[in-house]
Amino acid sequence: MIKKTDSFNLAFIGLGQRGPMLLAMVLDTMPDVNVTALCDEYEDRTANAAQTVKAKRGTEPFVTKDYHEIITRSDVDCVIVSSSWHTHIPICIDAMNAGKPVASEVGGAYDPQQCWELVRTHERTGIPVMLLENCCYGRDEQTVLNMVRKGLFGELVHAEGGYQHDLRDEVSLGHEIRHYRLDEYMHRNGEIYPTHELGPIAKWLDINRGNRMMTLTSMSSKARGLNSWIESHRGKDFENADFRFTQGDVVTTMIKCARGETIVLTHDTTLPRPYSRGGRLQGTKGIWSEDKHGVNIEGRTVSTCWAHNWDDISAYYEEFEPELWKKYREQGVVGGHDGMDYLVFSALIHSLRNGLPVPIDVYDMASWMVITALSEQSIAMGSMPVPVPDFTCGAWIRRKRDESSIYSL
Repeated sequence: MIKKTDSFNLAFIGLGQRGPMLLAMVLDTMPDVNVTALCDEYEDRTANAAQTVKAKRGTEPFVTKDYHEIITRSDVDCVIVSSSWHTHIPICIDAMNAGKPVASEVGGAYDPQQCWELVRTHERTGIPVMLLENCCYGRDEQTVLNMVRKGLFGELVHAEGGYQHDLRDEVSLGHEIRHYRLDEYMHRNGEIYPTHELGPIAKWLDINRGNRMMTLTSMSSKARGLNSWIESHRGKDFENADFRFTQGDVVTTMIKCARGETIVLTHDTTLPRPYSRGGRLQGTKGIWSEDKHGVNIEGRTVSTCWAHNWDDISAYYEEFEPELWKKYREQGVVGGHDGMDYLVFSALIHSLRNGLPVPIDVYDMASWMVITALSEQSIAMGSMPVPVPDFTCGAWIRRKRDESSIYSL
């Protein structure tokens, strides 16, 4: 536990795209949080990040290409993992074994066994590990969570979400801009980025705390979007113009829960489209739709037998926006992704400083990230159902929600 009066020292491992965004947010908005160490395999990235730290704080962080040098330093209180997806879990495991609290950016797991190793390492060491799933702290997602807890949706039945984002340029130019996503799309086929949509859904449905995901079925479309974009924007002679990409343009994953709810996840990033996480939640008394920015609640929404209308969810903010967001708006929303980045980082630091459970714990992290590996298995077997591991080993039946902090989910 870090005393509340002490400064808090962070190390960043991975400074490609996400890392510098988070680094800048910390330096600009968290004056009592220091950045003491930086790591990336590319020296220009660490040099640029170190220059940013010096310009904004007047200090010179330790810089290295070897993250093992980071996780043993006495001037590091917590390690932030913002490197490529395949390194997230291994670095988290090494950090916990070194006695360092660690928080990882999002992504999917490559094999269920590595998720088990993540859980077992935490259980053996007792070192906190947190998934930095910022969408759990979105204003609407948190308002819906509060409405769920107050019973406005009745008994929950079905939820949907997606990572639906036109990334054709980012993926196609991966080698040019040194972005790891390209290799994922060349060699994998599954729900490779599940946690933005699944995180809030899991909290609404009490996953790992009275409920769990039981089985999963996944299906992939053909892969045509990247080849079409490359040919149109770079020409037939450009790198990978005729490569047969493995990752389908649209991947749909269906999950059945122990209490009977169903979940549908959609990964859709290589066809032209506006951004959407496609959030939807349905219960016996109402529905929320992200794309409609609306809710329909029996007894509240004015509807007739011929016209079922939507209420804009903003009409529910005054009554159901959680206290965290009310205070946040009063002090001023800061940071990226509509303020979610700041809140998820604040939740991490508050928890570690006060010796509280992290709000997105190792069981959440493992069960959300394993969806990627399981969806790959299902697709490879002709969309056959596969079981979702119970990383709590039965404890989900009696585990309670943590309500120790304003950041609790």
